[in-house]
Amino acid sequence: MQTEENILSLIPQQPPFVMIDQLLYSDETLSRSGFRVTAENVLTIDGVFTEAGLLENMAQTAAAGAGYMARLNNQPVRVGYIGAVKDFEIFSLPKINDMLVTEIKMEESVLNVSVISGKTWCNETLMAQCEMKVFMA
Repeated sequence: MQTEENILSLIPQQPPFVMIDQLLYSDETLSRSGFRVTAENVLTIDGVFTEAGLLENMAQTAAAGAGYMARLNNQPVRVGYIGAVKDFEIFSLPKINDMLVTEIKMEESVLNVSVISGKTWCNETLMAQCEMKVFMA
């Protein structure tokens, strides 16, 4: 769907704080992204992609999906803010060169608040999951 160079048009973050490489799929309720962990990433420490990196990867996947849908509907891409994180579980931390696939599901949306659930996998192994409240500006 989106190549690395134009993913930046869908998310508010800019290098060096970009935690997704591509948007693999997106519709009204589901978004999926791909991301390869690099040594240069600001949230990679001692060869491991950190907990904060996994959480930000989920948030940016949600942002990219929302940005993509906004573009499809000829609307501006909105900025969102993480308002709350619930049940954040980490089962394993990815290492340099691991390819992550993150899936975000829209659970509900009321006014400018969305509740999403996110899961991140590496080679079909679940690495992390959580629920987030995202507030749209």
